[in-house]
Amino acid sequence: MKSYAMLVVLTVGCISFSQAQNGAQALKDAANRTVAKDPNDTIPQTWKTGGMYNLNFTQAALSNWAAGGDKSALSLSTLLSVYAFYKQGKNSWDNTLDLAYGLVQTTSLGTRKSDDRIDLVSKYGYDVGKNWYVSSLFNFRSQFAPGYNYPTSNTKILTSNFLAPAYVLLSLGMDYKPKNNFSLFLSPATARWILVRNDSLAAVAAYGVDSGKHSKFQFGAFASINYTAVIGKNASYKTKLDLFTDYLHHAGNVAVYWTNILEVKVTRLISMNLSVNMIYDNDIKSVKSDGSVGGPKPQIQEVMGIGLAYGFNNRKKPAAKPVAQ
Repeated sequence: MKSYAMLVVLTVGCISFSQAQNGAQALKDAANRTVAKDPNDTIPQTWKTGGMYNLNFTQAALSNWAAGGDKSALSLSTLLSVYAFYKQGKNSWDNTLDLAYGLVQTTSLGTRKSDDRIDLVSKYGYDVGKNWYVSSLFNFRSQFAPGYNYPTSNTKILTSNFLAPAYVLLSLGMDYKPKNNFSLFLSPATARWILVRNDSLAAVAAYGVDSGKHSKFQFGAFASINYTAVIGKNASYKTKLDLFTDYLHHAGNVAVYWTNILEVKVTRLISMNLSVNMIYDNDIKSVKSDGSVGGPKPQIQEVMGIGLAYGFNNRKKPAAKPVAQ
């Protein structure tokens, strides 16, 4: 019930933005003809805000079905992706927040998570010319609810929880932005904290923290590549690749966090989206089918759904044409 309650909170929490417009009238000529005009038409827009909300739902039920299968299956997933971009003079400030949560329920397996992500990025830059910015970057990643590994259908092992793990990253470097849809951030000086705010996970040194400790400090090099593309009239693609290596422990090992989202609009409110994510971190050990801990392995997640999609932004509507009175 707590998991479904979280989905309801995310759904109700969908952000909407609106922009008020003010009109003014001025004397146009001796005939007292006036023109409706937006006084802000000539003022540059320093903030661009908006986002996308997706809600996908699938359901299946079988009764005396000769081909076999679960008696019932239900899945529900939600994704909220919002942004706030600021640009004035040589200063820029980019903020993005992705919140995702999904559940799958079947007769044989019960309820399990299919998606669970919190990803906040805030990046400030000062333009020094030729598409280069002196920049600082903050990133926070975690999840909403407990996660489990299932060695058998009747047993489960806790592997993660809210703030267990959580990654907090603070970086200083240079950002290269030749186009609005591409950026390359490079930093030789990045501080990263790994948080494990769960006693049982901290006791077994999960996610690279020392046994019994709830956090670990790392200092190293960081790179982040962000790219978006419009494919035809109804499709868009967004990818982010983060790379980090720790100078203090096992220098040369690279932690990889790579996200990909493809969205195809079917109608104004219905879309198909495909999300493929990959994580590799030498500090994250794999869990074998018998419940024992193995070595690090690539983590791959694929989620595809068709459902409701609602986009919103604060872009100004075209100015009204002059109206004679």
